[in-house]
Amino acid sequence: MLLKSIKGIEMEKAIECLTKKYADFSGRASRSEYWYFALFVFIGIVLLMIIDSVTGFYDSKANIGLFSTIFKLAIFIPQLAVSVRRLHDVDKSGWWWFIALIPIIGIIWLLVLYCTKGTEGENRFGSDPLQV
Repeated sequence: MLLKSIKGIEMEKAIECLTKKYADFSGRASRSEYWYFALFVFIGIVLLMIIDSVTGFYDSKANIGLFSTIFKLAIFIPQLAVSVRRLHDVDKSGWWWFIALIPIIGIIWLLVLYCTKGTEGENRFGSDPLQV
């Protein structure tokens, strides 16, 4: 029961990324907030790609679909914002997001940062999201 309520709270934080924190680049995001949001995005894209295929809005030559593309554009800013807040949690500047532009190694390093436990207590970007 306790585990279910904890997951509900974390899922609420992930959904909050689309509402209250749509373009909030300040503060910190816990690992669970980031990964639940990433899971939401992944499921959304997969479902919309299926809908694109079924409805005929998927272009196999261009490898894009209408609904999934609209969704990707709509979640770009909140996805970037939660990524920057996640980097803040490990006491890195949001500019570290651009390390992903370095082929292969940049994406791996960014993934390591996203998986790293955040700094305990307050850091220069705000209070610990796990203690709030």
